[in-house]
Amino acid sequence: MDDELESLAGLGAGTSPGDIADWLARLINDGELAPGDRLPTVRAVANRLGVSPATVSQAWQALSRAGLIVSRGRAGSFVRAPDAAWLPPRTQGLAGYLGEARLDLSRGTPDPLLLPDLSRALARVSASAETSSYHDLPVIPELEQVLREAWPYEAETITVVDGALDAVSRALESVLRFGDWVVVESPGFPPFFDLVETLGARPIPVALDESGITATSLSAALGSHPRALILQPRAQNPTGASLTAGRAEELARVIRSHPHGRGLIVIEDDHSGQISTAADVSLGRWIPDQVVHVHSFSKSHGPDLRIAALGGPTALVDPIVARRMLGPGWTSRMVQRILHDLLTDGQSLDQVTEARRQYFARQRAVAAALSGWGIEPARSDGINLWVPVHDELSAVMQLATSGIRVAPGSPFQATQATDAGARQFVRVTVGLVRSDAADVAAALAAAALPHPPGSHSLEQRWS
Repeated sequence: MDDELESLAGLGAGTSPGDIADWLARLINDGELAPGDRLPTVRAVANRLGVSPATVSQAWQALSRAGLIVSRGRAGSFVRAPDAAWLPPRTQGLAGYLGEARLDLSRGTPDPLLLPDLSRALARVSASAETSSYHDLPVIPELEQVLREAWPYEAETITVVDGALDAVSRALESVLRFGDWVVVESPGFPPFFDLVETLGARPIPVALDESGITATSLSAALGSHPRALILQPRAQNPTGASLTAGRAEELARVIRSHPHGRGLIVIEDDHSGQISTAADVSLGRWIPDQVVHVHSFSKSHGPDLRIAALGGPTALVDPIVARRMLGPGWTSRMVQRILHDLLTDGQSLDQVTEARRQYFARQRAVAAALSGWGIEPARSDGINLWVPVHDELSAVMQLATSGIRVAPGSPFQATQATDAGARQFVRVTVGLVRSDAADVAAALAAAALPHPPGSHSLEQRWS
């Protein structure tokens, strides 16, 4: 560690709290400091770098907020060992940033203050958890009717499962064989990448723009004869892109006309539908026999409801239902009745409408403020904003110094970038920015824009 301190001072690197935190984070991420390694004391670092102990202490606090180090009182500070080994690899990469923060914009979760009140629905649900048979239909009829009325195309069969990821997982398990190729959006949702690899399949990344997956990219991917395509039609995580009807029709045409397209199964994860301002679009309108459409209610009604609807051709959905009968059997009918109440109660509907309006306003406020700093993120829907930065790790650490946590962009990339000039990003859950959008944007700009070491005019303005 002494050698690294000498190197830092000798190279004339910046010695602000953000610079010091950035430097140490790189040593940890590069493996030069291993989990469990003890860090030098704050005073030792301060003496070596010629800065005040308060400056180093701020850097240590930022590293702790980012989940990279842990303090053990008089024993000192140590590189933090992964404490969520039960999580898949890329999800661990996100969960590592779980320390305390003044403003946590890293999690991709909805604002709890914008979720509909459950008390009315709970009061109307029967107090007894009963079912007349273990072989009853897996979805209660009244909920199925509401789901069908809102479905973006006429699906043969609709059922409910335990959340969007459960739906995608079961759909993939039912169609994949070991070694199959799966088309995935990149950037995309990290658990999808982990899931594909866990099932012994291989990902094919495709590019997307503000209107969704590009037709050219999909056509090239079909050349590998993939078995499945996972796409997010609205408020794509992390970019916030939403599929337009024109783009959806174009993608369906590419699939239908390509020699390897006929055997492709499209799995659509519409996880933010009810808080999205975009129209409900599905490739099932044009190729219904190849599409499994998933509609989740986690972002609009609460992640802990753990319920999503899954619809598609009977030949694809029935095997999923049959397999669930050998496991959980069905999604709790009490939860189904709660969801049905929330989807039909006027007050709950108004609350979701207001949440959608609030998220839209927050998106626009942060994006407009960033534009004032010369940063132009792509048009985004839902709760997340994909912000370009000069250096991902530096941006994460500079923001942690300011007490703000964001998600690093790397876990959202399907493959490790090898181009040194590749653009870097962070994902910011702007749906949680209830106020002070201008101040948050200033902090983001200070972290995102390149600046000489020790030059922190934007940070000074933020603080």
